[in-house]
Amino acid sequence: MVERGECVTFTAVAKAAGVSTWLVYAEGVREHIERARSRQAARSHRDNQAGLTASQSSMATDLELTRADNQRLRAELETLRETVRRQLGQQLDQLGAADLAERIEDLTRQNRSLRGELDELKGLYAGSQRQLAETEDDLSAARASLRRMIRNENRPLF
Repeated sequence: MVERGECVTFTAVAKAAGVSTWLVYAEGVREHIERARSRQAARSHRDNQAGLTASQSSMATDLELTRADNQRLRAELETLRETVRRQLGQQLDQLGAADLAERIEDLTRQNRSLRGELDELKGLYAGSQRQLAETEDDLSAARASLRRMIRNENRPLF
């Protein structure tokens, strides 16, 4: 791990070795890990003095530049999102208008068809009403005739 430049910690050694953490704290193993950690810390100190690592001011400058870049990117992202929202809204409006026009045309055709059926049914209804009236007149006449017949039959013959 030291040669690969990985950070040596008790947990990292346990994971790399595939053993539990209590084993790396055991006497005999712990000393080796502590030596590796102190060598890494010494190397880190030498690298700082040799200028191989970034200084605090350099890191602070990089952080500020990164923050400014993030702000710019966030603003750009929001602008792009708003643009996409508008374009989608326009597309939906255009699709909606075309779909609505087609739907209105369908409903108009159905309305005409239903009005035709309604007129036809009104005609049938009127015809049925006339036929019902004629049948009721015939029934009334038949009843009246039947009554006369019954009266005539029930009269005494004298």
